[in-house]
Amino acid sequence: MKKITHAVIPVAGFGTRMLPLSKSVPKELLPLGNRPAIHYVVEEAIAAGIKHIVLVGHAQKSAIENYFDINAELDNQLRDKGKDELADSLNWLPDDVTISMIRQGQPLGLGHAVLAARPIIGQHDFAVLLPDVVLDPFNGDMSADNLAFMMDAFAKDNHSQILVDKVADEDVHKYGIAQLNEALSGVSSVDNEIDANISFKVAGFVEKPNVVDAPSRLAVVGRYVFSHHIFDYLANTKASVGGEIQLTDAIDALISEYGVNVTTMRGNSYDAGDMRSYMQAFMYFAQQQLADEE
Repeated sequence: MKKITHAVIPVAGFGTRMLPLSKSVPKELLPLGNRPAIHYVVEEAIAAGIKHIVLVGHAQKSAIENYFDINAELDNQLRDKGKDELADSLNWLPDDVTISMIRQGQPLGLGHAVLAARPIIGQHDFAVLLPDVVLDPFNGDMSADNLAFMMDAFAKDNHSQILVDKVADEDVHKYGIAQLNEALSGVSSVDNEIDANISFKVAGFVEKPNVVDAPSRLAVVGRYVFSHHIFDYLANTKASVGGEIQLTDAIDALISEYGVNVTTMRGNSYDAGDMRSYMQAFMYFAQQQLADEE
């Protein structure tokens, strides 16, 4: 079975939905509780078995790379003061995990950002995690659920995987919506509440449809597992909406030749790139961490 060990996290966006907070601090470093949002995304990737993470950013995002690096001066000062435990907590990345950063160059969309990682990813199959989406780390098992489940499913049948979750009717227009070509086994309707990882084929995606035109209520969450063949499709995808290279266009091409599955999400996710959702997420994460300390 193919084992996925590489992941791409696009971090080049300016975070306009989070202004003015994101004016001088990358949105990915805004806190959820006592850690920055991207910390949880990287932890999720590592728990699933990822060993090499590629951050796709730009010149103003070097602070993200610095967060995952060792600050030797700070480390020495903390240890000189006898704060070894605190110093150890700041250097939490496992020794067998590598984080690289590459620049996107031009803001040409998510598809272009993923393609920018090709010089590092090469012929490896890989995962993509959008940093705006943070999955609940306090419930469930990240070594088995969601991304980990998708990676195992890919290893078994070589079908790229896309995580989806049911959204309310009023939110359908905000997301890419899955168009299904087979019913879920044991589930009477794809619009039922599902809190389990189930993988099944998808016919395609409709980008931000009106609720009356939506083929389902299953929306893309922001976790993907791709065959390296996606790079070829991205390289040949022409810019479309907004002059950007759309990841969904390359996914449609991948579906037609290799087949793609969607995986229903287990647990909850939080949009850390939207101010209202971010504030709700911050309170939830802080409450969970405070409860753990009691």
